[in-house]
Amino acid sequence: MARIWYSFSQMNLKMTHITKLTSLFFLLIGLQLHAQQRWSLDDCVAYALEHNLQLNDFNYNWQSNKETYRQSVRNLLPSVAAQTNYVINFGRSTDPFTNDVVTTDFFSNSYSLESSVDLFRGFQKINTIKASKFLYKAAKEESLQQKYLLAFRVMQAFYDIQFFEGLVAISKEQLTVSQKNYELVDKQIELGLKAGADLYEAESLLLTDQLNVTQSENQLAAAKLALIQEMNLEATTDITLQVSIDQKDAGGGDTLIRSDSIYSAAKDFMPIVKAQELRARAAKKQVAASRGDLYPSLTLFGGVGTGYFETTRDSVGATIPFRNQFKDNTYQFVGVSLSIPITNAWASRSRVKQQKIAQMRAQNNLDIQKQELFNTIEQLVQQYNALLIEYEQSTQKVQAQNLAFTIAQKRYERGLINALELFTAKNLFANAQNENLQVRLRSEINKSTLDFYRGLPVFNIN
Repeated sequence: MARIWYSFSQMNLKMTHITKLTSLFFLLIGLQLHAQQRWSLDDCVAYALEHNLQLNDFNYNWQSNKETYRQSVRNLLPSVAAQTNYVINFGRSTDPFTNDVVTTDFFSNSYSLESSVDLFRGFQKINTIKASKFLYKAAKEESLQQKYLLAFRVMQAFYDIQFFEGLVAISKEQLTVSQKNYELVDKQIELGLKAGADLYEAESLLLTDQLNVTQSENQLAAAKLALIQEMNLEATTDITLQVSIDQKDAGGGDTLIRSDSIYSAAKDFMPIVKAQELRARAAKKQVAASRGDLYPSLTLFGGVGTGYFETTRDSVGATIPFRNQFKDNTYQFVGVSLSIPITNAWASRSRVKQQKIAQMRAQNNLDIQKQELFNTIEQLVQQYNALLIEYEQSTQKVQAQNLAFTIAQKRYERGLINALELFTAKNLFANAQNENLQVRLRSEINKSTLDFYRGLPVFNIN
């Protein structure tokens, strides 16, 4: 028996070990698949929109506003209520059937079904329906605005990765040059053409470039982590982009553009502006709804009821059965109720004034949104026109610094300049490449942003 238990325990341990290995295997497979997949900008945006948790809160908000709107429509329906009770009387009380004072214990119960509908209430419900509909649509536009903001954050992180990938490539090119120069100096020392101190200088430059490569790779890893977190991409620490920066043309051949035409197109479809417009319209309807408290209200009501009383007896003193009483005690009623507001400590008029202030605030927020949109577009246009010039000049600077470095490299190989002068020329060339790369990617982001404000399909967002 002990041997069987030992075998069973060994089998459980093996199964647990196999399960852990299987889980680890599938985790590694998932990591490898994510690493091997090449992500385009559209892929990154689509994945982020589907898996970002912060968007859920905005979706819940507009769904809640949608239900509020639906309920405001349902409030036009009549209200129906059923009521029943069971009462036991002790001591001195009034007979509910004869209204005589009695001292005996007895019980009674009643049943009623009532309904009422507002005929007029200062158009409060109609205005409330319109206001809640505007708020529901505004919440939907705000949810769409958050999707666009997320898409722009993903795009920024996407281009940051491309920048640091280019920076790593430039750093490695510089490292290759320093490695060749170090080997060249080493051979020249063996031939007696240079002193041993020159090798220390070459080694120092080589170590500096190795450090630059390491720092660039660390910055690239941080940029990838930022994109992975923005996308909420799980089970991976690396991501490979599909589009290379070498395939992008920053200039695009576009001429100078104006902000007025872009603003005219953007203000008609930007979700944040449309949302604020809807909120301003909702505030106007809320003012009208609050005014409804100043008008009389008219309500139509009716109902039916019956009851059973233990004290209801026949001619021989026996309590009439429940079935007979339920039928004989049935009653119906219908009526109209008119309520005229006279004074409630000025509360209704105060609510009207507060709603007017809210309306003015909503309109002011709309003006602010339009102003911010125009200022943003104006800044983007200014940056776009400036980047066109900067990119052309930085390209020319790269060509010039490349030529200067090539000449310095040849002079260094001939012993006409020292390692410090070569290092200076090499750094100037690397800085020119970095500036050109940065301007190129800034131009891409700027152009995509302006295309979005023009109404062009930059992101595939429904």
